[in-house]
Amino acid sequence: MARPLTAEINLNALKHNAAAAKTRCLGARLFGVVKADAYGHGLQRVIPALNGLDGFSVIEIESASFIRDQGDLRRILLLEGVFDSAELQEASVRQFDLVVHAVEQSRMLVAAKLSKPLNIFLKVNTGMNRLGISLGLVEEQLATLRSSRNVRDIVLMTHFADADGESGVSWQADLIKEIAKKHNLSLSLSNSASLIRFGGENEAWVRPGIMLYGASPINGVSAESLNLKPAMTLRSEIIGIQNLEKGDTVGYGRTYRATERQRIAIVAGGYGDGYPRSAPTGTPVLVDGVRSKLIGRVSMDTLQVDITHIDHAKIGTRVVLWGDGLPVEEVATSAGTISYELLTRVNRRVRFNLC
Repeated sequence: MARPLTAEINLNALKHNAAAAKTRCLGARLFGVVKADAYGHGLQRVIPALNGLDGFSVIEIESASFIRDQGDLRRILLLEGVFDSAELQEASVRQFDLVVHAVEQSRMLVAAKLSKPLNIFLKVNTGMNRLGISLGLVEEQLATLRSSRNVRDIVLMTHFADADGESGVSWQADLIKEIAKKHNLSLSLSNSASLIRFGGENEAWVRPGIMLYGASPINGVSAESLNLKPAMTLRSEIIGIQNLEKGDTVGYGRTYRATERQRIAIVAGGYGDGYPRSAPTGTPVLVDGVRSKLIGRVSMDTLQVDITHIDHAKIGTRVVLWGDGLPVEEVATSAGTISYELLTRVNRRVRFNLC
């Protein structure tokens, strides 16, 4: 019998979330962000379920090529552009769209001899201060790219630093909209949080990611309230039961001490599978649909859950670590991280099933 830890990928939830994202686009086309192996859900599993989208965004050219190899002819955007001339040639042949975020990338593009011109997304640094052409160089770069035979079309792009926070997006959006208006260029601005909070009005392309997988990008706002459904449910089972007396401790470091008699379940799943070791006592867990809590320190292969109040729980009883009935963002908050990290950390030791 296989170890009872599975990540169930709900294809209908993916389709539902994609449709929910489309309703917020306000006329913009939609690049579904499927980087990091589709946020840990598996690129090969996710792509067929997202047939309602206009294209995809990835980081590695290998991921772009995988999508193209499936016979998918939709637009594919390389979010960090290309890193050498060989990748640039491949992007030309296979017609990937490129982000240009550095002067060096622009020079390489203009100097190349390409078989086909490319659609370029010129990334402008409007305050994120991560990747992007500085505002003072945008005019020069636009002139350079527009004069190149290797460039078919240019879209202006930026990335919001606080779309889910108090600062919002206008302090960045106003800067790039002014440039776009001056040069009669279209825009790609919105990520999931921006799309949900502000919509994609007056954009050519939006780039939602986490919302496609059914998690909320906004702290304190539930996915359910946003009409999103979890695409991944991390399921396990009870593989052992221990009875504690008052004063007994559990797990490494003896970080949890029982204050009364308790019945605890040992559940398959630990940091060796991608579950966060940082998750403290009190992190929510569902045992046969009943809400409970993690106790003690997460181990490499197992974790402990209080089942004192769940009389019917036994070895083999099913457990949900996140997903259906237990939002991943709630678990992430308890563990001091974000849902993006939890989803992308689920590793090859976990069996994946489609449902």
